Amino acid sequence: MPRIHVGDWAESLVDFMRDHFSWLFDFIQSVVGGAITHLADWLTDSPLPAVVVLFAAIGWAVRGPVLGLPAAVGFLLIDSLDMWQPAMSTLALVLVSAAVALLIAIPLGILTARSRAVGTVVKPVLDFMQTMPAFVYLIPAITFFGIGEVPGAVATVVFALPPGVRMTELGIRSVDAEMVEAGEAFGTSEWKILKDIQFPLALPTIMAGVNQVIMLSLSMVVTAGIVGAGGLGSEVFGALSNNNVGLGVEAGVAVVVLAIYLDRTVNAAGQRVEARAKRAATVRSTGGFTPKWLLDWRPRPVAAVGGVVAVALVAGLLGGFGLGTSDSGRKKITIGWIPWEEDVVVTNMYKQLLEKRGYDVTLKQLDVGPMFQGIARGDIDLFLDAWLPTLHKKYMDEYGSKLEEIGQWYNNVDVQLAIPKNLPYNSVEELKGHEKEFGGRIVGIEPGANIMDLTEKKLIPEYGLDFDLVKSSTPAMIAELDREMAAGKPIVVTMWRPHWAYTKYDIKPLADPKQSYGAPGWISSIGRKGFAKDFPELNTWVKNLKLDDSVLGPLEKKVFVDFEGKPNAAAEGVKAYLKENPDVEQKFLGGLPAAGGEQPKQDKDGGQDKGAQPQSLPAATREPGGVS
Repeated sequence: MPRIHVGDWAESLVDFMRDHFSWLFDFIQSVVGGAITHLADWLTDSPLPAVVVLFAAIGWAVRGPVLGLPAAVGFLLIDSLDMWQPAMSTLALVLVSAAVALLIAIPLGILTARSRAVGTVVKPVLDFMQTMPAFVYLIPAITFFGIGEVPGAVATVVFALPPGVRMTELGIRSVDAEMVEAGEAFGTSEWKILKDIQFPLALPTIMAGVNQVIMLSLSMVVTAGIVGAGGLGSEVFGALSNNNVGLGVEAGVAVVVLAIYLDRTVNAAGQRVEARAKRAATVRSTGGFTPKWLLDWRPRPVAAVGGVVAVALVAGLLGGFGLGTSDSGRKKITIGWIPWEEDVVVTNMYKQLLEKRGYDVTLKQLDVGPMFQGIARGDIDLFLDAWLPTLHKKYMDEYGSKLEEIGQWYNNVDVQLAIPKNLPYNSVEELKGHEKEFGGRIVGIEPGANIMDLTEKKLIPEYGLDFDLVKSSTPAMIAELDREMAAGKPIVVTMWRPHWAYTKYDIKPLADPKQSYGAPGWISSIGRKGFAKDFPELNTWVKNLKLDDSVLGPLEKKVFVDFEGKPNAAAEGVKAYLKENPDVEQKFLGGLPAAGGEQPKQDKDGGQDKGAQPQSLPAATREPGGVS
């Protein structure tokens, strides 16, 4: 059967939309991004007690102290886990995404229920949307909107919309036909039938759909952390990438608290709408103030709304809208990082050094593809871990003309197979015939990494090995290495330098005489277009950076071994390393004076001297280890 190039058609459609509807995407990005940013800023900048009281008041208004008091405890728990800021960012993203999804879903569900023709068109589309893997929505989203909250929100809207449409349609169709016919018999217009009969009776079912939309939104915004949506999604993504169980559990607990609060609040609101009269009768029957009366008491809608608004205004006056704050004048910079060990430590080192020198540094964790796209779009200012000339070849081919090369800071980047030091083999070719000793497997990392492709298609065939390549992830590979080394069993894994595993475990690289993995490369720093002009001082520091294993190995060990599992391991590990090795600071400043010292010489235009100016990156030709 001939090949059907659905992927090519989809890519052409996405390119066409990007080229011809950029004005629409810019508008969406402005509106949605502005809403998320302002709500997140309000939630994070407001005094924490005021926000906790606000959430508790909402819970009390819809269900009483049974929800209000646990809500307060839950949000205080989030703060105690040091997850308040990411949790509030996630909540803002959920609320905006769910609101947009519901604004589309409810009218579309009503239209689908009342029009057979619309239903015939909409239902197959909903089937497609619900069965498509969630990650797929992120691909066109970052093409249209770059990285950050907006592509995460748009993908979330698409992912969460179908149950809202279906439940609304189900609710409208489930209304007793005789009630509708009675309304028609009295000459009631279709609009009044919908407004006064169908919609009120369908409201419990619609509220169930609202609940599903919100829950799906929460699940998707966590997934969207992979494209820089921030919040708890980035925390979960970072924990997964670095096999950090502690961080993963803490972020997971914060997600659970948000999920339970939103679920209970929406369910209680739906029940209250459905059984308002019954609750009023129950309150009257108690005969006054009793413990049961207190548990069942709800404020009237006007009082509830007024109380919530009052708390919000107080929070705003206390700082939620920026009152009493001032611009510090610190120069803002966004540094992107990927969860590779050398990038984690170097990026966190620069964050600390730059903040000491008056910079306002924002770190964004991304996967490699979104990272390069973000730099090309100008969403990311600096990326310190470009593996050249092979590993990131496909990204350099696509985006190289939109980037600036700053400088190479680590040479002799290499990819290899690694085994325990106590084994007698020193070369890949010596493994032939000994496959059973290793269980017939090479433990690898992510399937998309170039090292996996080279191992499967070049190294194994070229050396005639009878190994199965196990595709997993970098954390899973490290976990398997840890287990087998602890048990004293032979194991062969895909590995690369620099990597802290060579410091923690007694392993050695195997020689690759056929150069199946290619020649050694280097690590370079890249910036967006205009980086050198906007950050001349930092450009010089990064350009002059030169590191080797004598610095990078102990620094990675400090973060990933000594501080493993501890809160803020990267930041605290780097801080501890700096305290023990104060001279290393000058390596990251290119040998320049410390903070407050003499600044680098600048030319008449205010930039560095011409030798320091970056060039547009050529198409690169590299890619050793890690996730591509």
